[in-house]
Amino acid sequence: MVCVNVMDFTAVSLVGLRVVREIAERGTFTAAADSLGYTQSAVSRQIAAVERAAGGPVFERRRDGVRPTAAGRVILRHAATVLDAVDAADRELRGLPAETGTVRLGAFPSAGAVLLPRALTALRRTHPGITVVTRDGSTPALVRALRAGSLDLAVLASTPPFRAPDAETPALVVETLAERNLCVAVPSAHPLAADDSVDVGDLRGQRWIAGRTSGDDLQLGVWPGLEGRPDIAHTSRDWLTKLQLVAAGCGLTTVPAVMAAAVPAGVRVLAVRGGPEERRRVVVAHLPHRLAEAALRVAEALRATATEAS
Repeated sequence: MVCVNVMDFTAVSLVGLRVVREIAERGTFTAAADSLGYTQSAVSRQIAAVERAAGGPVFERRRDGVRPTAAGRVILRHAATVLDAVDAADRELRGLPAETGTVRLGAFPSAGAVLLPRALTALRRTHPGITVVTRDGSTPALVRALRAGSLDLAVLASTPPFRAPDAETPALVVETLAERNLCVAVPSAHPLAADDSVDVGDLRGQRWIAGRTSGDDLQLGVWPGLEGRPDIAHTSRDWLTKLQLVAAGCGLTTVPAVMAAAVPAGVRVLAVRGGPEERRRVVVAHLPHRLAEAALRVAEALRATATEAS
């Protein structure tokens, strides 16, 4: 049971609520301070004030960052409503367009190359009054943003064994938009480009263009399960940069099948045969509450676009 001292909590400032939301989204006090332009001591003071009002901790301090406590999740849920209402009032007082019908949508980078543009184009035709504000990020960052209430929907990447996006409660509502095999992008002039598919054995010893990862995670962009240490020639977080490096003949990289429609000239996307099948899912997730009508329409557009692309 979560106990919050209501008399004290009415004194919590809007700044305090914004700090709580930013920490929940960024995962650390330091990252939240950098994002807000505050000193870390200022962030700590705001959290101390919120915790005094709440009657206990709102974040659990862990070695890998922080997570909201049960009380923190209650505060985040209501902070989202309060801060959105204040922002809407501010826009109206300044004569800016109303935010009614705005949906905040996050997506992992490669989904933004094909799925988002097509879905938003279709949405403008069917529901021109809906405004969609997008941002990209890694799947863990987008999940934190959903929990913090700064996103309404998030398009996430999922890999086998296709677990839930996080272990927090309540569980996020997740719907699979597409599930297809991972592919490999090769330069058009590469010997492997002569066919529509490549044997997994022929990927050994190739030079790779990978994404940056942390800890013991696999290098994104390298075909999973290859023996030995991969020869990584270039690293980049940006999908377009990686594909342009492939086009320049600098190496190979993995791509979701849905990316085939967005590769630049000089790149071929090949299926991979032999070895374990590498499946990838694209899912849309949201908090377990009834979505606003505008968010439902955005989810429908994503679903229809993913179906057409599969």
